[in-house]
Amino acid sequence: MAVAVLAYGATANVFERTPFAGAILFTATGLVLGPAGLALINTKIEAEALRTLAELALALVLFTDAANTDMAELRRSLSLPQRLLLAGLPLTIAAGILAGYLLFPDLGLAGIAVLAIAVAPTDAALGKAVVTDSTVPVRIRTTLNVESGLNDGICVPVFLVALAIATETMGSQGVGSFALKLAVTGIGIGAGVGLLFSLVAVRAIGICSARGWISESWRQVLVPALALACFGTAQWAGGSGFIACFVAGLAFGALEKQHKDPALEAAEGLGDAVALCLWVLFGAAVVGPLLRRLTWEAAVYAVLSLTVVRMVPVLLCLGGTGLTAKDKLFIGWFGPRGLASIVFAVMAVDAEVPGTETIGLVVSVTILLSVIAHGLSAKPFSRMLGGGCPESSRRGS
Repeated sequence: MAVAVLAYGATANVFERTPFAGAILFTATGLVLGPAGLALINTKIEAEALRTLAELALALVLFTDAANTDMAELRRSLSLPQRLLLAGLPLTIAAGILAGYLLFPDLGLAGIAVLAIAVAPTDAALGKAVVTDSTVPVRIRTTLNVESGLNDGICVPVFLVALAIATETMGSQGVGSFALKLAVTGIGIGAGVGLLFSLVAVRAIGICSARGWISESWRQVLVPALALACFGTAQWAGGSGFIACFVAGLAFGALEKQHKDPALEAAEGLGDAVALCLWVLFGAAVVGPLLRRLTWEAAVYAVLSLTVVRMVPVLLCLGGTGLTAKDKLFIGWFGPRGLASIVFAVMAVDAEVPGTETIGLVVSVTILLSVIAHGLSAKPFSRMLGGGCPESSRRGS
């Protein structure tokens, strides 16, 4: 994996001009190096290891993407991610439950809900090719970035409720009170931890920099350490580490002006490297066996999840916003599934949810299809939307 990352890093500019970059290339590399190919990678990997790696990568990506957000544009276009999160996300989950009920009735309603929620959140890492493309209007990039940054954290309490119902571990609490408690602690603690850590860190970095206490080599470690500290502390305190990282990144980007860019570069590189290693393992440990267990029901659900289940709710909730039909279709299509869905699938396996094999299979197929479809379409669709020229050269974006 290290050799693969080294080779890709040395030629990244070449690959990133093509559709075969990032996750799609490394998933294929894992498939070639795994048991289905050359058998050079041992795939006896614990599910918990995949979950940890996915969480680390997602924590870093969420922080750095949030820190790079254009806050002025976010204030202008805040209503769009609000619509996607408060209306589009629940509608997507509901549509996923309906599709699951038609295709997998044996899972039971709670198991179907676990599946639908697991594949609902969009992935910030897989969507990076779009949200960093200057040919895409900044309003759309900001909307997709904020949506992918917050929807996985919002899904955590909902997913835990469905998990508790499916495994009958809720106890004597009612569904409403249990869900409210998880939502308040997950989102509230996560946001509080992220904001507090960022405020303290920015103040401390400013003081230490002014006194010449920070060496250049250690300056590169500060942002990754801050992101992981936010994630770990929020999780330990019972909150959402994903919410903590995104809120911390927003606060860091808004408050830290002088040292932001050089500090973020190292974190972005580390996040990309960890994510690419995860995709190698995904290709080796998951895709190979997946090809032998694939069913038509899993394939149909994956296609529906990435198209109708995602796109129809997006089109409905973005009505009356002034966006063109092409803009809405673009936002609806670019809802890639990846790291968060891996985390949720492993949580379902750990909890021994009835029908775990089916849930794991469908989530894996959905992620694989997303890696291929969104990877191949990111560049051409972005050019089609933006007219093929950088945004700085266009007016009215």
